[in-house]
Amino acid sequence: MKKEFFTSLGLMSGTSMDGVDISLIKSDGYDEYISILDDYYEFNYELRQNLINLRDKIFTLEDLKKNSLELADFERKFTLFIGQIVKKIQKNYDKKIDLIGFHGQTIFHNPEQKISKQVGDGELLSQVLGKTVINDFRQQDILNGGQGAPLTPIFHKLISKFLEKKHKLILPFNIINIGGIANITKIYKENNSKIENLQAFDIAPGNCLIDEWIRKNSDNKFDKNGQIAKSGKVNDLILNQALDNFDIQKYDKSLDIKNFDISFAKGLSLEDGCATITKFTAHLIAKGIEFVNNLDKKISTNTFVCGGGRKNTFLIDSINENLVQSNFELEDLDLYGFNGDFIESQAFGYLAIRSFLKLPISFPKTTRCKSAVTGGKINKIFQ
Repeated sequence: MKKEFFTSLGLMSGTSMDGVDISLIKSDGYDEYISILDDYYEFNYELRQNLINLRDKIFTLEDLKKNSLELADFERKFTLFIGQIVKKIQKNYDKKIDLIGFHGQTIFHNPEQKISKQVGDGELLSQVLGKTVINDFRQQDILNGGQGAPLTPIFHKLISKFLEKKHKLILPFNIINIGGIANITKIYKENNSKIENLQAFDIAPGNCLIDEWIRKNSDNKFDKNGQIAKSGKVNDLILNQALDNFDIQKYDKSLDIKNFDISFAKGLSLEDGCATITKFTAHLIAKGIEFVNNLDKKISTNTFVCGGGRKNTFLIDSINENLVQSNFELEDLDLYGFNGDFIESQAFGYLAIRSFLKLPISFPKTTRCKSAVTGGKINKIFQ
C-alpha cells in the first residue's frame, strides 16, 4: 500500500520560555521524513514575563483552578501571538502545510493527578490559520496511566533509521535531549530480532537550573557555551551535599522544572554557583545514562546528544568525566546531518502526522502507559 505524505509544521516552546522553535517537515508518519525549514522566534518581553508569572503561581491543581480566568485570558493572547508568527511562514509555505503540531507551553504537569496543562488553544489557532491543528499531546497518555513524557522517542527511533542507513552505525543507540529537562531514548534490538525497540526516561535537570541561576544573578539568560561555569570554581562541599539530598533511584516518573531548585548554591558567586550547579546537573545526567546502559546490559557506545545543552561545553565535558564506562563520549547529533536545536519541534511535526493517522505516539516503555496510545486533539477546519 502506498503511504501518503503530509507536510507538517511543528511548534515547540520549552521550559526556558524564551520563544518558540518552528520546524516544517514532510513525512509519512512512519519511517520517512524530510526537513524543510527550521526557525526560532523570540517571545517579546511582556509575553515572556506573563508566562513566568503564571508558571510561578501554579504549583498545584488548586492553583490551576484558582488562576483559571487569568490563564484563559493569557492563553488567547499567547495563541494569537503564535498565529502571527505562523502567518509569516504561511506567506511562503501556506499551500504546502497540511497539519500543524502545536505543543504549547507547559504550565502545570502532574501525572498523578491525571493532568498536564499546556497554554495554547488549538481550536483558536486552527481558526486563525485555516489549518488543521493538533494540540494537547500529553493528556491521552496520562489518562492511559502514562507519565505524559517523554514524547519524542518515536521520532528518535526515526532518526536512528537514518543513522543506520546513511552512516552505517550499529544499534543500540542512545539519543539524549538536553533541554530544560534531560531525557534519553534507547533504541535497540532483542537478540536476532529485526524489530527496533524503545526505552525512554526523563533522567535529570538539563538546562533549567543553570538558566535559573544565571537569570537570577545576572543580566544574561543562559551560560553561553559554558563560559561562566568555566570561569568559576566548583564548591565540592556544597555539590556533594546537594547530590546526597537529591538522588534519583527510579526513573519511572516524568520530571518537571518544579522538581528542582537552586537554593543549595545560595551565597556563591555567579561563577562558582554556575560551576557547582553545572557539575550537579552533569552528575545526574551521567548517572541516568549509566542506568539506561545497564538495562539488559545493552551498553551503547553510540550516544548522541541534541538540545540546547549540547552547546554548553563545560556541561558536556563534565558529563563525559562522570561516565564510568570510558569507552564512549557524547556525540553531537549535528555531526550526522541533523540540527540539534530543532529535534523537538521536528518531533511535534511528526507526532502531529501520527496523531492525524491515529498511530501511537507513546508506549509502555517510554511513558509507562498501560498500552501504546495515540494522542493529541485534532482541530479541523471544515470548508
